[in-house]
Amino acid sequence: MKRILLLAVTVALGLSAAPIAQAVATQEKTVDEVFSKWTSSTPGCAVGVAVAGKPVLTKAYGMADLEHDVRNTPDTIFEAGSLSKQFTAMAVMLLAKEGKLSIDDPVRKYIPELPDYGVPLTIRHMLTHTSGLRDWGSVESIAGWPRTTREYTHAHVLDIVSRQKSLNFTPGDHYSYSNTGYNLSAMIVTRVSGMPFAEFSKQRIFGPLGLTHTSWRDDHTRIVKNRAIAYSDERGEFHTEMPFENVHGNGGLLTTVGDLLKWNENFVHPTVGDASIVSAMSTPGKFNDGKPEDYGFGLMVGELRGVKNINHSGSTAGYRAHLNRFPDQHTSVAVLCNVSSGDATRSANRVSELYLTNLKPAAPARAAAPAPAAMNPPPTAAQLNELAGNYWSEEAETMLTAAVGADGVALKRRPDAVIKLTAIGPDKFRGSIGTVTFIRNASGAVEALSVNQDRVWDLRFKKVP
Repeated sequence: MKRILLLAVTVALGLSAAPIAQAVATQEKTVDEVFSKWTSSTPGCAVGVAVAGKPVLTKAYGMADLEHDVRNTPDTIFEAGSLSKQFTAMAVMLLAKEGKLSIDDPVRKYIPELPDYGVPLTIRHMLTHTSGLRDWGSVESIAGWPRTTREYTHAHVLDIVSRQKSLNFTPGDHYSYSNTGYNLSAMIVTRVSGMPFAEFSKQRIFGPLGLTHTSWRDDHTRIVKNRAIAYSDERGEFHTEMPFENVHGNGGLLTTVGDLLKWNENFVHPTVGDASIVSAMSTPGKFNDGKPEDYGFGLMVGELRGVKNINHSGSTAGYRAHLNRFPDQHTSVAVLCNVSSGDATRSANRVSELYLTNLKPAAPARAAAPAPAAMNPPPTAAQLNELAGNYWSEEAETMLTAAVGADGVALKRRPDAVIKLTAIGPDKFRGSIGTVTFIRNASGAVEALSVNQDRVWDLRFKKVP
């Protein structure tokens, strides 16, 4: 049907249909090659392409449910991960347009549970990932309960956030990706609008745009017809890996490639919001020093081989997602996958290249950066023994025990985790938990340790008897 529509358009324009038909067939064959690894014995992906506001390709590959032999189709519903953030940003912007809030309002005006850090922290900071708020999921991962291992709710998010005694940095100084900011943004929409965030989204965004297959995963136990099961891929062996949590706004959007193409077209011809809103969302923010970042409101602003690309990826449990929009060429590409090895971003970019013109030559592949070298010489046994002991974090509600053995130092965490550390500096180590620095007082005695990750800076654990 899509091919017939495209051919009809070319004939109406007085163009030769035969070469166009051949080009379309070649494009579709190449798209098939991009997704050729997904078969009737694997999970897979769906892909959608729109040019000039019209879908020109929607296809699906692999299986939606391996246990029941259900195939993926273009109408299969996947979870979109962090791609969802742009929908949350739109909800906030609609309320701002109505004067019910300002994106430069302090967050504590609406979320008094948030500690007062003594510096301005605004909704704008949260939407651009410059808030300095620790990512609550990363805090819980340090505590031994990564996301999808517990049934987290927004009440849990508020509880975790309320215990954080400090920020990663002064808001506006740096960029650090934080799901926390988008969960709090969804809560603000609920509190300001007087209706659940999912219902607000349905009435104000999904319904007006005709996104009939789109909803929020605000209740992970809800039955969703035509939803693909998500899988992990462990060296070609598949296991179910579903997001058993109710937090949403940071992620949790259930949708199809077709609905995502409709959504992207709203940035060209707004039905929801207006030109000022879609422009603000697609404009990179600025740091306190005036330098630009590459993130707008729920959207990355960059390029693909020289062509402007406003995009976002997503990853939750075994789901992978990516949505590209090329405003100068009025082209959109959506990819949704139900397997951890789906690599939706790479697939979406490869498909995009088939439908774009004036592309710059592909950049040569970069060599992988070498891993940081271990400290030489290593700490002595006496130095390591000074690190041994129990360390407690009220913010993570977790005890870490530094144990020293023949293989060096390791952190133990209930019930059975053992995290081996490798020395990279005086009292500084790296491990699967992040970078761990032991902190000494003025007399040289170890009094605490600090854990640092990309999304959590300087989470302190105090040494206790």
